[in-house]
Amino acid sequence: MADEPLEELGGCTPLEYAYTPNMDLIAREGRCGLLRTVPEGFEPGSDIANLSILGYDPAESYTGRGPLEAASMGVALAENDVAYRCNLVTVREGTMEDFNAGHITSAEGADLLRALDAALDGVRVYPGIGYRNLMVVPQGRGAATTPPHDIVGQPIEPHLPRDGDAALLLRCMETSREVFADHPVNRARLREGRLPATQIWPWGGGKKPSLEAFEGRFGLRGGMISAVDLLNGIARLAGMEVIRVPGATGFLDTDYGAKARYAIDALGHLDFVYIHVEAPDEAGHMGDTEEKVRAIERLDEAIGLVLEEPDLVVAVLPDHPTPVRIRTHTTDPVPFAVLGRGRDTARAFTEREAARGSFGVMQARDFLPMLISKR
Repeated sequence: MADEPLEELGGCTPLEYAYTPNMDLIAREGRCGLLRTVPEGFEPGSDIANLSILGYDPAESYTGRGPLEAASMGVALAENDVAYRCNLVTVREGTMEDFNAGHITSAEGADLLRALDAALDGVRVYPGIGYRNLMVVPQGRGAATTPPHDIVGQPIEPHLPRDGDAALLLRCMETSREVFADHPVNRARLREGRLPATQIWPWGGGKKPSLEAFEGRFGLRGGMISAVDLLNGIARLAGMEVIRVPGATGFLDTDYGAKARYAIDALGHLDFVYIHVEAPDEAGHMGDTEEKVRAIERLDEAIGLVLEEPDLVVAVLPDHPTPVRIRTHTTDPVPFAVLGRGRDTARAFTEREAARGSFGVMQARDFLPMLISKR
């Protein structure tokens, strides 16, 4: 959700430009600050940022994105298995045209992955949600990889896997190009004027991590609402309840209100609920300012449902910026606002107002202890 001032918005960020009365109320009646969610030395991924916000030190608990998604998907990893996130992408003329193959559907992706799985030897691929899938390499060694959303519009050659499992991953990528080239899913997508999934792109590999139980760490029964396997995988590994919400898609068309309603219901038996909304991030990766503003406004409407409930401590924040200008993540600290932990002089929930907030710049490891304190 966090971004930069944009000329097309009159020098406003999407968050400043959007109509957000409910987030503004949280800021105005609460306290604001900036949160550094990506520790020094780490790449600005959703995995690192959300682990940090949830109070875990990535230096101790992070092995890679793939195994977190495996946990969500119920894929059991042996001790020496390496799990990779496996995007379906569109690469043409050696350039990464689209990191999500035109937002291919889960059903289409599953058809492609089944065909690929039958053609691979000693490696397994597992369909996930849309373009987000999984590859498991038994007795893997890991590899240096690049997230495909970081190289949209760029030649792929400098960013291909290196070291460790690289030779195996490159063979799998070549096999996927052969399997997908004339697959019925891609023939149908091309007929309809949609982007084909030309190949897989494995990245973010790692072995099974170990997380301290959330309840043991904080003394709270916690729940997670997200349509993204990464977040649900973190929750499963931390022993949090994964709350499935009908209509939650992980894209712009997600049911924002349903997420809010399910969170309110879950607080009948839980102490803490973490609601993750992917839509502003997707709009940022698309470089679509209008969609980003719309996603922020729809999120704000859902937050209004939460604010109808009495006696809650409510925090709102992005996990990392995804500026539409560069279409990828940055390590900049993100704005946050908390209702129920005092009040300062912020007038609205924006990047600039949060920078003036009384919390100052906080490290993510200190955020949850502040949020759940009895003060």
